[in-house]
Amino acid sequence: MEIKEKLQKLPLSPGVYIMKDKFGNIIYIGKAKRLKNRVSQYFLNKNHTDKVKSMVSQVADFDYILTNSELDALVLECNLIKKHQPFYNILLKDGKSYPYIKLDLGEDFPKLEVVRKIKRDKAKYFGPYFNISPSEIINAVNYAYPIRTCNKKIKDNNKMKKGCLNYSLGLCSAPCMCKITKSDYMKFIPKVIDFLNGKDENVYEIICKKMEQAVQIENFELAIKLRDLKFMLLKLRERSVTALHNTEDIDVFGMAYNDYFVVFSVLIIRQGKMMGARCYSFDNIQIDNEQMLMSFLTQYYVKDKILPKKILLPIEIDTDDALFKSLSEALGKKIDVIVPQKGINKDLILQANKNAEEFLNKNYELENKKQRKKFEILENIKNLLGLKNIPFRMECYDISNISGTSSVCSMVVFLNGAKASKHYRKFKIKEVIGPNDFESLKESITRRLEKLSGDDVSFSMTPDLIVIDGGKGQINTCRELIKSYNKDIDVISLAKKQEEIFVEDNPLSVKLSKDSPELKLLQKLRDEAHRFAITFHRKLRKKKQVVSILDEIEGLGKIKKEALIEKFKTVKRIKKATAEELMSVGGITPKLASAIISKLHEEDF
Repeated sequence: MEIKEKLQKLPLSPGVYIMKDKFGNIIYIGKAKRLKNRVSQYFLNKNHTDKVKSMVSQVADFDYILTNSELDALVLECNLIKKHQPFYNILLKDGKSYPYIKLDLGEDFPKLEVVRKIKRDKAKYFGPYFNISPSEIINAVNYAYPIRTCNKKIKDNNKMKKGCLNYSLGLCSAPCMCKITKSDYMKFIPKVIDFLNGKDENVYEIICKKMEQAVQIENFELAIKLRDLKFMLLKLRERSVTALHNTEDIDVFGMAYNDYFVVFSVLIIRQGKMMGARCYSFDNIQIDNEQMLMSFLTQYYVKDKILPKKILLPIEIDTDDALFKSLSEALGKKIDVIVPQKGINKDLILQANKNAEEFLNKNYELENKKQRKKFEILENIKNLLGLKNIPFRMECYDISNISGTSSVCSMVVFLNGAKASKHYRKFKIKEVIGPNDFESLKESITRRLEKLSGDDVSFSMTPDLIVIDGGKGQINTCRELIKSYNKDIDVISLAKKQEEIFVEDNPLSVKLSKDSPELKLLQKLRDEAHRFAITFHRKLRKKKQVVSILDEIEGLGKIKKEALIEKFKTVKRIKKATAEELMSVGGITPKLASAIISKLHEEDF
């Protein structure tokens, strides 16, 4: 009834909707031009696929955020998906960035360099390059046109006395030595741009001619290098797509899926040449194929890329979406978004689909085996320990201190049997005095549970299982706390000596086989929590050590002390610093610098 009432109150405005399960966990995030129409479809439409029905059955509540425009909703959706990583959203993880060639036209003598990040500047970018080294392409350019590749800042009044190796090899015209004027240098630039845009006839002819000359003078080492560059250029030519205009820039998307996984493939065509292809695999847990593809495209293009003039898609999609409008604005002209039905464009879609299908078939069995194994281990933990829930989200807590000083607690999180380091959290123990692990644990769990309804991406998710490093006593402490917050969370403890597992309502411990993957997973979780706690404790103790020793130096006030810590970080670094380095910190006089050095060298660090 609450959801039906909220549906009636939804506005016909653009925004982002956030679906939550019964624990308050965010399970899906989407955007809409009209929130009321889009969100209502989930609950009022009876013709959903099984996937949609499965997701909707988990929805206990939803929230929404209004935005000024659909474009604002698009940006907000991307940020929220990246922050919360909902179960029913596709998440395109940051992977390998492919290289580009950059020609910086903002410089007096533009240089060529290989980069992996595109900036919105005056430079021209070419690529990406998949199976051909961009360094070799630059090398080919240098043999034809002596463009610099160094990072030197060239000024008219700053003439270098000696040229670099490239100059001695004839691969650079040495503007740093004033060997060429700016006007003569700039004559090379249009030819370089033409080559990088695919017009390689002139460079190819120059390479072939220089190779013949090297053979004639019996410089066979150079001839071999030029021969390899010639073959590389021929390989580039072979990438030309038949029937395509040699200036076409196209991104072609293919798609293949089964009940468990979906694969998207991307063919990247630049200047009529196939630069390469890449496949991306995800769990098939999205809503429908159109939303699945749109979610992938949104995250694919959110990172800076060289935008094409044309995008080919395998299925019908809303081409009036804010995503394509924003891409067109970024390119400076309208991008054609097409679902081709015939011709060369249709052939490219079929090729992209084939790539996706082959990737799916090759990787499905391996990925499926891994997923089944993970699920089996988690399910076995539930059955062997008599838990109420399958522990998809496990949190482990560990206390670290020395005689009760600098006491801290770590919270380590495993999602679906794997580390989720972005969800790790740490606590400084504030209320407990002395070495009292029970009370320190109680304080930490209390602070964690109090934030279940907060905005923190980790604290706001309810764990299926809490693991404590210790014995039966720790379980009871934790159990009472959870009951007071009216939460249904399993709790176990894992004792180090005999690797005994204590569970609720069982006076006896449970011992799993030492070789069992279930015990190894729990040990891995426990050891990670211990490592994280120790690291935080040492860092805190070291910081206190720095502060306490500096407190003993007369004339060193709070502001100067904090400035020293900010600059040098540790006592050892302050001790190694010279008087001049210490005086570079604001307010440190020669007299005070001398006092700091004298005091720190009295101590043995």
